[in-house]
Amino acid sequence: MCRLVLVTGAAGYIGSHCVLNLLSNNYEVVVIDNSSTSALINGQQLPESLRRVELLANNCVKEFIFGDLCNSDVINKMFKKYRFDAVVHLADLKNITESIEQPLDYYRNNMISIINLLDAMKRFEVFNLIFASSAVVYGKPKYLPLDELHPTGQSLTSSYAKSLYMTEQILQDLCTTDPKWTVVSLRMFNVVGAHNSADIGEHTTGVPKNLMPYITQVANEGRPELRVYGSDYDTPDGTGIRDYIHVEDVCDLILKALNKIISDNWSQWYAFNVANGSGHSVLEIIDIFEKKLAQKIPYVLVDRRPGDIGHSLADISLSKQIFNWEPKRDIHLMCESAMNWQKKHINGFDCIHQNVNQ
Repeated sequence: MCRLVLVTGAAGYIGSHCVLNLLSNNYEVVVIDNSSTSALINGQQLPESLRRVELLANNCVKEFIFGDLCNSDVINKMFKKYRFDAVVHLADLKNITESIEQPLDYYRNNMISIINLLDAMKRFEVFNLIFASSAVVYGKPKYLPLDELHPTGQSLTSSYAKSLYMTEQILQDLCTTDPKWTVVSLRMFNVVGAHNSADIGEHTTGVPKNLMPYITQVANEGRPELRVYGSDYDTPDGTGIRDYIHVEDVCDLILKALNKIISDNWSQWYAFNVANGSGHSVLEIIDIFEKKLAQKIPYVLVDRRPGDIGHSLADISLSKQIFNWEPKRDIHLMCESAMNWQKKHINGFDCIHQNVNQ
């Protein structure tokens, strides 16, 4: 029997890859997105990312709902129409620097949307939730590698981090007071790369806030140089070290977690790290790209960005143990898949819009 899942933020970067994985693994999927980080092209009914997902999966989403989770009426209509087995919530705003500059926008979107969603789930008795959390809830590390027992909510560096920490507190309280709930918070580290087809990937507008799309745009001469934020961290080469995880490995774990909470009758709140378990500095990543492309990546060292930390590294032993999950794609494949996506889509999904009007 096919299970029916609601995926929020489904047209975004992680969301589109997640929907593809679910459709390819015998799930029916209803999706909702306000298209704030996706491309709607030439009057299409579906965002371009989801149109391609359906082609890749040779399967269709049950319904695409263009809507905002901050609107409770939209959510209630969905839950009246469908009986969901679970929800995968991927609709949070996620940019650290932007959240520092626009805290009210982040608190409004991230907090109101989860409260509206949980209200509807409770009312319609849908008690299984996968929540896309982040390593930012750990704040400045007290020790490395970061395991799930590391304190959260301390020395948080952005409104984004605070909103996710507060959401986790809400979810824990909910599960403590009502044993019918099962919630898995997946604390994602630095999600990168693209689907192996290079047909879906990280669509960015303006100057990329994340390292890999920034490098790939510079490599494709879309930008003159890469700005490396911070070269005086307490790391071997002075640049920040991050734990990168391929987006398809992330979606593999989402699928495993979903199978687990639906089939094994879990009850309570759980948190798991989603990462590769290895760290790489900015200069190391640049070097990998330069060797793969046989070309120099021009870059300039600039001041640190507010909210950034020097070193982040995950302990993923709990995720491996509970879900029998192991990341399959190393840093070289992550870089290669990101580059393949960028070469094929110089301007992201918008390249189709430009070609049609030429």
